[in-house]
Amino acid sequence: MACRISELVLDCGDPEMLARFWCEVLDFVELGREQGQEGQEGYAIEIGPREGFGGPQPTIILRSGNEPEQGKPRLHIDVNPTDRDQDAELERLLKLGARPADIGQTGEEQWNVLADPEGNAFCLLKARLNPL
Repeated sequence: MACRISELVLDCGDPEMLARFWCEVLDFVELGREQGQEGQEGYAIEIGPREGFGGPQPTIILRSGNEPEQGKPRLHIDVNPTDRDQDAELERLLKLGARPADIGQTGEEQWNVLADPEGNAFCLLKARLNPL
């Protein structure tokens, strides 16, 4: 038996803003909220596919807390358009608040490196003909 990715967790300063951003980018909805444990501050918002938990796509948990550490993250999100080409999707993401990010790419890549409104890097890939 194998495992699958069920959720991605992003520590962030403003979970509300990032939940709105990623819901628009991915056509996700809010699935739930959780307050911090007793003695802990903060809360978490879980977003995911409209079908809810347990499907082929992982959910995203946006967890409030201290400002995330600056530097290259060990995990980032890759997205690919499902109903338009890469250029049209890039335009849409920039209008939503994404911005180009320079992480040392050469300019020859077939993807765009972007940052969400809090500076978390993610990549916009070309549309896949056969999604996984």
